[in-house]
Order: sequence, then C-alpha cells, then structure tokens
Amino acid sequence: MTELHELDATDQADLLRDRQVSSVELVQHHLDRIDRHGAALGAFVTVTAEQALAAAAAADTSIASGAAPPFAGVPTAIKDLTPTAGVPTSMGSAAMRGFVPDVDAYVVDLVRRAGFISLGKTNTPEFGLSSYTDNDIVGPARTPWDLTRNAGGSSGGAAAAVSAGLVPLAQGSDGGGSIRIPASSCGIFGFKPSRGRVSAGPTGSDWSGLGVDGPLTRTVRDAAALLDAMAHAMPGDVRPLPDPDVPFAERVRREPGRLRIARWSGTHLDGIEPSTDAVAAWEGAGTLLESLGHELVDIANPFPQALEPQFNVIWSSGIAGAPIPAEAEPLLRANTRYWRERGSRASAVELATAIQFLEATTREVITGLQPFDAFLTPTLALPPQPLEWFNESGDPVEDHHRELLYTPYTGLYNMSGQPAATLPLHWSEDGLPIGVMLAAHPGRDGLLFSLCAQVEAAAPWAGRRPPGF
Repeated sequence: MTELHELDATDQADLLRDRQVSSVELVQHHLDRIDRHGAALGAFVTVTAEQALAAAAAADTSIASGAAPPFAGVPTAIKDLTPTAGVPTSMGSAAMRGFVPDVDAYVVDLVRRAGFISLGKTNTPEFGLSSYTDNDIVGPARTPWDLTRNAGGSSGGAAAAVSAGLVPLAQGSDGGGSIRIPASSCGIFGFKPSRGRVSAGPTGSDWSGLGVDGPLTRTVRDAAALLDAMAHAMPGDVRPLPDPDVPFAERVRREPGRLRIARWSGTHLDGIEPSTDAVAAWEGAGTLLESLGHELVDIANPFPQALEPQFNVIWSSGIAGAPIPAEAEPLLRANTRYWRERGSRASAVELATAIQFLEATTREVITGLQPFDAFLTPTLALPPQPLEWFNESGDPVEDHHRELLYTPYTGLYNMSGQPAATLPLHWSEDGLPIGVMLAAHPGRDGLLFSLCAQVEAAAPWAGRRPPGF
C-alpha cells in the first residue's frame, strides 16, 4: 500500500479534495516523519508544528465548503533564508539566532494563498553563501542517500526534506546553483526560473540579478504547480516578468516538439573537469533525448573563464554590504568573514565593471546560442561529497576552490538569467544520485517544463527513493 509521503503534492491534493484524507492527518503524518528523520538529516532549523496543525484544521473546513484553493492542506516548507512573519529566520547564522521578521516574503504569502501549509524552516548555510549546507545553528544537511555526505547547498535542508519524504515539495532559492546543487545531490528535481520570474520583495533585493526563488520537488508537475503559485509580479519589482500566458502546469502536459539541443560537458574553468559519473549521466541523458526525437549538437562550453572573477566581485560585495552589527562579527563563520573581507576591498567602480561585464558577456553568449532551443550539461562535476570535505582544511580559499571543483556549471545560468533544471536521471555504482542539467533561453520556462516532463515520462524517477526513508 502506498503511504501518504510517497505521493507527490498533486496526488496529495487530489486525496484531500476527494475527502479520502484530512489535512490534519496529512500534516501530522509529515510532522511525525520530521520527528523521526529530521535531526539525522539536518533538514530543518525550525519546525512550526502547532501553527501547521492549526492551518490544517482551517484547510479542512475550507475544503468541506468547496471554496478551497487548489493545494489547500498540502504540506511544504520554507527555506530559512526567506523571511517569515512571526517565525524565526536565522539565515543559517548564529549572528541572526532569534531574529523574527515582522513581514513575510511575497513568495511565502503566494505559496500560502495556493493552499500550501509550511511545516517549518529548512536548513541553509550561513547567508546562503556556500554550495554545501552547514552552519553553527543545527550543523550540516545530509543527503538521504548517504548520511556521511552533504546534501549540497544552499537549499540543502529543503532538498533533503523532499528526498526523504518529510514534505512533498519545498521552496528554495538559487543565486549560483542553490536549488539545482542540492537537488542533484539528493536525487530530486529542482528548477531555477528565469531572472525576474519570482518577486524578491517586499524586503528582499535582486540588485545583482543572480538570485531567484523556485521549487524543489520529486515530480516535474509539482514543480510547475509550485512555480505557478510563486510566479506573479508584485509591487516594486525591478525586473518583473509578466505572468506566463499558459500556466506552467499546462506546459507540463504539452509536448515540446522536436528541439535542437546544444550540449557540452567541459567546464569554463581551467583545470576543473567533470568526474566519470558526471559524464556518464550527461551522456545517458543525451542518448535519451535523441531517442525522443531531439537533435543533439556538441559544442564547446560557450561561457568564458573571465566571468568567474567578475562573479566573485558581485558575490562578495553582496555579503560585504549585509547589515550585520559589528558585535555579531565574531559569531560569523570563517567562510563568511572571508567573503565579507574580500567584498569590502572592491570599489564601486570595480562592482559596476563586474555587473556590466556579466551582462554584456552573457548577452553575447545567449546571442550566439540562438540556433538552439535548449542546453544540456552535467549539473555538478562531482557526486555528493563527504561532510568534512569542503572545509576540512580550515582555509576559506581552499574551501572556495573545492566548491568550484564541485559545481562549475550552475552559476553560469544565474549570470545569464536563464531558466535551468536538474533532473535525477543517474545513480553511481555506489548508489549516489547524479543529476543532469537542462536549460533554455531567458523567459522560456514553459518550454523547459515541457521538455523536462517529456524526459520524466520516458525515464520516471519519482519511485526511486533513498533506502530507509
């Protein structure tokens, strides 16, 4: 018999509408799983059981009245980097321990309006700075496929929670790969929308154009549904995209047509190459796409290495400008202090130059890629790594180098603003998940959903679950 946590959010919503299960029962089932597995996974920073059960009771009343939103009563979770009114938001930092926002991020409110019920705040590295999840609040997030390995970051807690069935889907955010990295390491689907697709307001900022919120799910249809809930321009947005002309949930049901797909496995960084497993996953995905009738064209990685140092100017300037009180500085992790110090050395001219370089360079790359509809690369260069691997040296410079060894592909699409998704199509011989990444041109999120759904239908992955969960 299928257990409740083995269903995706869409199926859970159907059960609720048909009155085969109550939201209170569904929420309690997932809270019990958090009690059982959450600590071992490092998935949650805060669990809001009392509020969730109260919201579930209200959802049951709404469903009974026949006036409920489409996902009324379905559990989810919010990343601890995302402001939630009345709920602690530590941003993964001991310096922010006990901070309680007085307003919700727009994305939190939009997800709630669709009927989803948050069970709490998921684990993230300090200020979301790293591609692995570890902090001084609850420690590391672990992939359910091997608890000795990191779940990836910065939405590591969210990915671990979805992979282990603690929630059917979760909100994440992605400024350099932070949805796709942990989704790959946890064997689930992760979708980074186009720049401007999801509002950063009312208190957040997308000044750099790098970050955007998006879904982590086990199925493509759930990701489309969650993004449909999130993807609405809100007052004050500086780069708003209009609501899609066709809902993403509908795009999932449409065939993408025959596409011309460029692919490359090489990185844009000298001396950094993908592992054998990453290449095997990428090659397998290419064979699958060709079997579906698409044309695959091998090209060299079109992004230049010169993007990397300019990206680092922007990345470090952002955290250097964060309003952290001087008395809290000693509580920051060494990696955070490294990036803040590095950013503090950048002048306004250097920052403006870096932003303009990224914009001009990625525009040139995208212009050159116009003959193609989509793009295929590995998601990560390495499989999930041991918990201590990234920072075992204690040297933030080495930490940064190891992060580049792990994830040289994902940040490019943050620089260009393109939609990109990781698909769990491959597992290594020792049972570790290895994702592959598909991307499309800016604003073509709907086409990317159609393509991902087609691949999922040909090679379903949702039934493959980590042992013991």
